[in-house]
Amino acid sequence: MAAPSLPYVTLEQYLAFDRDSEIDHEYIYGAVRPVEQATSGHGRIVANTTIAIGTRISAMDCAVYASSARVCAESKSLYVHPDLTVVCGKVEYAADEDTITNPKLIVEVLSPTTANYDLGPKARMYWKIATLTDLLFVDQKKVWIEYWFRVPGGKWASREYESLSDAVHIESTGIDIPVAEIYAGVELEA
Repeated sequence: MAAPSLPYVTLEQYLAFDRDSEIDHEYIYGAVRPVEQATSGHGRIVANTTIAIGTRISAMDCAVYASSARVCAESKSLYVHPDLTVVCGKVEYAADEDTITNPKLIVEVLSPTTANYDLGPKARMYWKIATLTDLLFVDQKKVWIEYWFRVPGGKWASREYESLSDAVHIESTGIDIPVAEIYAGVELEA
């Protein structure tokens, strides 16, 4: 059965709705889509990653934002709520004054129902953000991290991590995050 079509919503309607909603929503070319509610494993990975990145960038002019922070991926048409956003330097906002426009690093924790979208169309949306230099996708069911980083000339390259003994090297900041810290306390599939 085909999914019902969603009515077109203006950006202004979306922003008003998202601000008043108890759950976050994304805005994609006029369609509004709810952000999937997190499992305990998802939440633990986000918390672990927030702490791991936050402690390593504390001496830098960077700040970590939770998923409640909205990010503009493309002016007037793509607004999302990444699981984790890092901004270095002064945070810049869209005209609505509560949507970040200059993320440096974005982290998305994958769920079985969103993985294809996050690794496909959503990743391509993120690549369009001029200030974004690093993009981290973390599987919540098994040890698997895909890290994308911008190389000279603006193209993107990637690395995968599949061992708890690995460390993810974030190119733009020079920090290393042990994979074991990201997955600490998370029940993983055998």
